[in-house]
Amino acid sequence: MIREIAQSIVDLIFDWGYMGIFLLMAIESSFIPFPSEIVLIPAGYLASKGDMNFGIILASGLGGSMVGAFINYYLALLLGRKILMQYGKYFFISHESMDKMDNFFLKHGAISTFIGRLIPGIRQLISIPAGLSRMNLAVFSTYTALGAGIWALILVSLGYFIGENQELIDTYLKQITIVVLVSLVLLGVGYTFTQRNKKA
Repeated sequence: MIREIAQSIVDLIFDWGYMGIFLLMAIESSFIPFPSEIVLIPAGYLASKGDMNFGIILASGLGGSMVGAFINYYLALLLGRKILMQYGKYFFISHESMDKMDNFFLKHGAISTFIGRLIPGIRQLISIPAGLSRMNLAVFSTYTALGAGIWALILVSLGYFIGENQELIDTYLKQITIVVLVSLVLLGVGYTFTQRNKKA
């Protein structure tokens, strides 16, 4: 089943080319969260065969991720805040909690966005609180691109160097995910320690 889905993705990318990667990553980053590895790893494999260009795959994937992130950001900015202000009390979301979120993203929005883009299951959602808190667009864009770009590079490289060996890909992907998560924890701890020293 998984192999059939992966083959369908490969066929779709081959048929649509870089535009297919762009559209799939835009959808992955906004409306319908699904594992980005089912798009970028097969694309990397096609690059290893000479059917696609590694750099253009990265640019297409990053561009799609940014579009998806902007969709969530602006939906939260334009509609989400109004909805929460009106109906948030039914979900135990008060004006005070909104103010706390605003203050948090004002101080820590950059690091939160960067870390969030590298955590599976959260990378698509981090744009929503950023939009709700009216995070500076330039800062949001910079750290979203940085996080999304690193993750895209990892996935495309896996497909490029390992190719069709699904078992080996699964093993390396798990190991890389663990390394990334541990690195993010250390980054978070270091950031927290630095912020406390600044306050002191």
